Amino acid sequence: MTTTYIALLRGINVGGHRVSMDALRQHFAALGLQRVRSYIQTGNVFFDAPADLDRAPLTARIEQHLQQALGYPVPTFLRTTDELAHLLAGQPFGPEPAPDTQRRCLMLLAQPAPAGLALPLRSPRGEYEIVHLTGQEAFVVWHLQDGRAPSSTAFLDKTLGRLTTTRFVHTAAKILEAARQ
Repeated sequence: MTTTYIALLRGINVGGHRVSMDALRQHFAALGLQRVRSYIQTGNVFFDAPADLDRAPLTARIEQHLQQALGYPVPTFLRTTDELAHLLAGQPFGPEPAPDTQRRCLMLLAQPAPAGLALPLRSPRGEYEIVHLTGQEAFVVWHLQDGRAPSSTAFLDKTLGRLTTTRFVHTAAKILEAARQ
């Protein structure tokens, strides 16, 4: 029995770390993964693998292979399509669309979310608001300043850890839709 996994990669095609999606798909195929596909240029790769897959060793293999091939670390976060669907179905932001002054994000965390945070938790300068936590995910509102995204992630790094990757919730829904095809 196989399932579709989504690898959400941090740092692909940002900060001078450029890689084509064709090359990225080839790197995943070289690891023996099946039916490898990708979505947009920001490091979202789908593949089929056994449903009972032990993710920790596979994640380590992917990260090691990408570091050797690309020359820089690529933190990798694996979720199944069912897991991502469950996360998005919870609607932690509510059913109303985001106002123009906000961006709603799903953050994937390398370590479990800290216990005991009183939510919602707003950053001291008001630019971020953590509204919901699961085991290794956080739902965060970015409050835009003069129409721009916050420039510093210090609050989120300190609260949730530095090893994360973020997708806008509407993009995560599109990633899920593409992975299911």
